[in-house]
Amino acid sequence: MAQNEILLPKMGESVAEATIIKWLKNEGDPVKADEPIVEIATDKVDSEVPAPFDGILVKRSVNEGDVVKVGQPIAIIGSELGASSSAPAPAAVATPSNGTSKPAPVVANAPAPAALVSKNGPTGKFYSPLVRNIAHSEGVSMAELEAIHGSGEGGRVTKKDILGYLPSRGAQTTGTPTPASTTSPAGTAGPSPAPLAAPRSHRPKVTN
Repeated sequence: MAQNEILLPKMGESVAEATIIKWLKNEGDPVKADEPIVEIATDKVDSEVPAPFDGILVKRSVNEGDVVKVGQPIAIIGSELGASSSAPAPAAVATPSNGTSKPAPVVANAPAPAALVSKNGPTGKFYSPLVRNIAHSEGVSMAELEAIHGSGEGGRVTKKDILGYLPSRGAQTTGTPTPASTTSPAGTAGPSPAPLAAPRSHRPKVTN
């Protein structure tokens, strides 16, 4: 059986590394071509790396939570293909998971960026580079992140979770309402003075 190394694919001109979020296959599991084998995250997008061909996942070369450089081997897949075991498999193309490749909506009057959020919160929650980057740019504190109900594995906060939190967060920080106008309502002014009657002209009385 030929064994081929699977390399971390390139995901953009400015992306040089990614964090291994979750392995979707165990060692010894059969895999199909284009079947996702691992979830990864960068500071721009969450993605899945698919198997480039049918085979068996012989070895997971990196662990969950590891930061891996683009082009670094992450797994070995064995196949019945006649390819040389010394040559790495064609680089897989990372596919965005759950439509996360869509750009984040622009938020008007965005708050000043907060301090960088650490990878793990006080409760042990893991935050991917993408979630931490959004939190930093939107001024979301660690306390706020900890309060968000995550829909990911083990309660992990995903990009969808934090983007869904931002609109409700803005509603809670609305400004003080403008005070009501003090202009008197119409019709409250007093009645206009009646016009003065024109004086009668007096003619001298003529006697015969």
